[in-house]
Amino acid sequence: MNINISTLGELKKSGYKPKSVKEEIRQNLIRKLQHKENAFPGIIGYEDTVIPDTERALLSRHNILFLGLRGQAKTRMARQMISLLDEYIPIVEGSEVNDSPFDPLSRYARDMVSELGDATPISWVSREQRYSEKLATPDVSVADLVGDIDPIKAANMKLNYADERVIHFGIIPRSNRGIFVINELPDLQARIQVSLFNILQEGDIQIRGFKVRMPLDILFVFTANPEDYTNRGSIVTPLKDRIESQIITHYPKNVENSLLITEQEANVHEDQQHVHISDMIKRLIEQVAFEARNSEYVDKKSGVSARLTIAAYENAVSAGERRAIINKEKSTYIRIADLQGIIPAITGKIELVYEGEQEGPLQVAVNLLDKSIRSVFSQYFPNPDSFKKRKQSAAAENPYRAVIQWFDKGNAVQLLQDVNDKQYETSLLKVEGLKELIKGKFPHANAKEQLLLMEFVLHGLASYSLISKKVVENETRFSDLLGTMMNFGNSTEEENEEF
Repeated sequence: MNINISTLGELKKSGYKPKSVKEEIRQNLIRKLQHKENAFPGIIGYEDTVIPDTERALLSRHNILFLGLRGQAKTRMARQMISLLDEYIPIVEGSEVNDSPFDPLSRYARDMVSELGDATPISWVSREQRYSEKLATPDVSVADLVGDIDPIKAANMKLNYADERVIHFGIIPRSNRGIFVINELPDLQARIQVSLFNILQEGDIQIRGFKVRMPLDILFVFTANPEDYTNRGSIVTPLKDRIESQIITHYPKNVENSLLITEQEANVHEDQQHVHISDMIKRLIEQVAFEARNSEYVDKKSGVSARLTIAAYENAVSAGERRAIINKEKSTYIRIADLQGIIPAITGKIELVYEGEQEGPLQVAVNLLDKSIRSVFSQYFPNPDSFKKRKQSAAAENPYRAVIQWFDKGNAVQLLQDVNDKQYETSLLKVEGLKELIKGKFPHANAKEQLLLMEFVLHGLASYSLISKKVVENETRFSDLLGTMMNFGNSTEEENEEF
C-alpha cells in the first residue's frame, strides 16, 4: 500500500478495500501458515500446545483469554500478534479513535468526511501504534477504559455537556481497529468488568448519558493468573462467557526447552563473555526450577516463574565475573560453589506454604539447589545408590570408593568461593582418587572441565549422603560423613564399610 496517499479520493482510486482487524489478522495468519512461517517467533515450548490453540482462535476471529501461572509468556504471546497486523492502515487525519475514512465513527470524523468528501485528508497508522495494553490495577475506572465527559474541553470549545464532542475517549475507543490487551483481568473490579459486556458482545460503547453507539473494531486479548481468582478477585461469569477462546498456558515441559528460554532471555552483556558457563552448570540452574515446582515447601498454585532461572543464570555469571575481577583473571569458568550466588534469585521467586515458612526461604533455596545437584549428578556419573547394600565384589567396583575412603581417614577439603584458579585446583587435587575418577569417565575433558567435574563429584557425593558438606558464608567444607555425626549405629558402619 502506498502510504504517500493523502486524501480519501486518492485512496478510493488506489482500490484499497477496508477490512476488520480480526479479518486482517486472519488473512495475515493464513499467509504465514501457507509459507510455513512462525507466527510467534521467540516463544519456546508452545509449538504443539498454546501456539496452535492461539492460531485456531485467531482463525475463528475470537477474542482470547490466556490463563496461566506467572512467567508463562502470556503477555509476550499477545505482543507477538502485532506482526499479524497490516503494516499500515489509513485513518481520518486527526482522529482520536482511528476512524476509517470509509466508515467514520466519531463526530469529528463524520463531520470532516461529510464536509470535505473525497478531499478528506488521511494519515497512516503503523501496526505498532495499533497495539494498546493496560494493566488491570484496582484503581482503573470506567473513564480510563471507555471515556467520560471532559469539562476542560467543553469550556475551551464553548460547548454544553449535551454535545458529543465534549467526550474524552478512554483507551479502548482509542484502540479502535487494533489490538487491546488487559493484563491480570481478575484484578479489575467487578463493576468495571461489567462495562466491557457491551463492547465484547455488541462491539459498541456507552459513555455517561450520551446516545452514542460506536461499533468498535477491536481484537481483545486478556491475561489472567488462576491464583488471582482466590487472592484478589475473579472474572465475572458473564464477561468470561463473552470471551470466545480461553487458552491454558504452561511451564516448559523439559529441561531442553527451559535452557533455550533462559539463554534467550538472560541479560548477559558483551563484557561478561570472558565468563564461561558449562552445559552442566546450565542444567543445574534449570533443574532448580523443576525441583521447586515439585517441592512440598513451595506453593504449587502460585507457580515458579521462568524468571527464576533467568535471574539465577545472570547471578551465576556475575558470581564468576566478580571472582575473576578480585583475582585479576582474564577469563574464568563458573564453578559449583558459584551457585551459592543464585540463592537470592531463588528466594525472591518462590512462594512458600506453611511448612516452607517454618523452614525459612533461605534453607528451602539451599535444599532446592542440593536436590538439583542430586538429580543432575546421575546424568553424568553412576548413581551412588546403585552401589549400596551390594556384595563385596560389586562394592569393589564402586568408582567412588577411593574418594570416600580418603575422607574416611579423617581428611577434609575446603573450597573458598573467591579463590583463584590455582588455589581451586590445589584444593581439589588433595582428594585422592578424584582426578583418576574424572579421567576414567571423561577422558576428553580439558583441564578446566576436569576441575569442575571434580568439584561436582564432591557435591554429588554429599547430596547422596556419602560425605559431609558444610557451607559457612563463603566456604564449602567436605569431610567424613560419620565423623561429623554424634551418633551412628552398626547398620551405618556396615553400609560405610561396603564403600
